[in-house]
Amino acid sequence: MSVDSASVQSASPQRGLLARYPLISFFVMAYAFSWIAWSPWVLSEDGAGLLPYELSGATTGLLNAAAILLGPTLSAFIMTGITEGRAGIRRLLRRIVLWRVGFRWYLFALIGIPVVMALGTVILPGGLASLLALLGPGYVLTYLGTFVLVTILGGPLFEEPGWRGFALPRLQPLHGPLVGTLILGLLWALWHLPEFLVPTWAEQSGGRGFLAIVKFVLIAIAFAIVTTWVFNNTKGSVLMAILVHASIDTFSLPIGGLASPSAVGNSILLSFGVLALVLVVLTRGQLGYRHYRQEEPYLATAPTQG
Repeated sequence: MSVDSASVQSASPQRGLLARYPLISFFVMAYAFSWIAWSPWVLSEDGAGLLPYELSGATTGLLNAAAILLGPTLSAFIMTGITEGRAGIRRLLRRIVLWRVGFRWYLFALIGIPVVMALGTVILPGGLASLLALLGPGYVLTYLGTFVLVTILGGPLFEEPGWRGFALPRLQPLHGPLVGTLILGLLWALWHLPEFLVPTWAEQSGGRGFLAIVKFVLIAIAFAIVTTWVFNNTKGSVLMAILVHASIDTFSLPIGGLASPSAVGNSILLSFGVLALVLVVLTRGQLGYRHYRQEEPYLATAPTQG
């Protein structure tokens, strides 16, 4: 992304520094804002135990929502305003509600993602049969209600304007779609690091310890590759990234009851790892980036690497 030199020169030194290093500034803000908001929870007796109190579930939920909103989303709008002004913010808002992308992408995001995750349960002892028994006729309504709640109160709605709305469009021209996605997936996963200090969250996310964190990073990278492919093929629609993210999080809930968190993590890593590798091979690492560049004329002369 180019930055208007005149606006940078007329800005304060702090704004000029942020504009010169937009990606670094965004990630520093996103980490700092979220980690500060998480700290009362992470440092409490529910987490690291450095502060002598426990938090209610409602308070924990509010802190988590604040961390997500104040991290990726607020940072994205701050940095978009600094680097592109009001016009950039309007473009970001339009991409958040960009819904005319083709029906097949909705099918993939809302049905394809759960199918991929369900196929991954074949490695669990009796996993697929247990899942089919769990997903009875009445489950559809339950799933839809859960999907809405997860989208609004969970991470998808307030993470994706940052990760896919701000960071990915800047990482791809600099590093190419595959390497840019690998960087984003790694930083997206490490953003969650403080939550691993909370035993209940860590266990639900695959366990504690170094190997569990490595597995979490690999899963996040696989998720990121699939999401980039959808994002690039839907004209840079942040809405579609939100739906993919929400499908992953929502369908993880029934799968989570089939086996231990570690085994479930293995099944998700298998299913999405295979899908991510297939997409990388079939697109030769481009992940549909050519289609996205055609929708963004200002990227026409941007250099790509890899």
